[in-house]
Amino acid sequence: MKGRIINWGNMNWDSLEHRRALKVKLQEFLTKPVSPEFRAALAKAQEFGTSADFPASVLDVFKKFQLTDNYDTSYEEIFDMIDISSSQRNGIEILDVQDALVFNKVLEGEKAKVYQMSGSKVNVTCDMYGGGLSWSRRLIDDQEYWALENNAIAFRNKYYSNKSASFYALIEALGAAQNIAFQAPVPAGLAVTDPVYTANRDIQTLNLAAQTILLNCEDKGYGVTPQNASFIVLAPIQLQTRLRQALGLNLQQFAQSPAFVNYNFRLITTTMLATTNVYYVILPKQKLVGLNRMDLTIFSDFDILSYSDVAVAWGRFGGAIGDQEQLQRCATA
Repeated sequence: MKGRIINWGNMNWDSLEHRRALKVKLQEFLTKPVSPEFRAALAKAQEFGTSADFPASVLDVFKKFQLTDNYDTSYEEIFDMIDISSSQRNGIEILDVQDALVFNKVLEGEKAKVYQMSGSKVNVTCDMYGGGLSWSRRLIDDQEYWALENNAIAFRNKYYSNKSASFYALIEALGAAQNIAFQAPVPAGLAVTDPVYTANRDIQTLNLAAQTILLNCEDKGYGVTPQNASFIVLAPIQLQTRLRQALGLNLQQFAQSPAFVNYNFRLITTTMLATTNVYYVILPKQKLVGLNRMDLTIFSDFDILSYSDVAVAWGRFGGAIGDQEQLQRCATA
């Protein structure tokens, strides 16, 4: 069987050299989602509509690295992801912090723990996250290579899903002071039965959220203005259709009419938000920080007591919201 990780048909399990080669290939497979090659291929693939539209090179990447895995890395467009893997530091400092959120280590089966910090600076550190994968030698003896690969894929997805959940939990822990109420329509006399009534109110809410962020951040040295600011609208998929309608609303009912929105918004939807009736308007990067200290790294050995090959992978990352005023939580009712 020629699989995604190696050509299993050529694997000689009695060969130390082959087992070492498998470890190298498995390591490449686990870390592929964070590689520049993967990111470039994924961005290119998103430009096409169906599998028939993909060029051969992208199809190869799809087959080889399974780009459609079930973890969500959109948080990387919100947080300033800093690679400190080549450094000898465990974290960084964010200066001039007044209201910050930082997440703590998440153990298996637990939810992300988020706590608040304040002061002139916040230390953002990285914790270790690990998990084990056990491959029964019976699968190897019986050449059940498909099961072996599925285990590896699930193992990899679990780590990246846990990492994503930690960053989304930071956002959902935003304080109530950053809440924006569902705004009244403009004009005020717009009838509830009007087809764009809800979209109109959503637009007023979006505009107020962006305006609030700009006013709160104008003296913080971020260099953003109403003209150059670009906001991310992070929403649960349950609100996708509704917010797309709002963001596409025009002032007049013809195609060339200017948009109703006052600012530059980009919608990102996710399945990883726990609350499905609110969404977030975000000024990305700046003091929204994520750290990668160590990519998912595998260590393996044979366990004679369980007749299995045990692989344990470890990764280190951290993150913080150094300025909650870069975000606003928007109501929908």
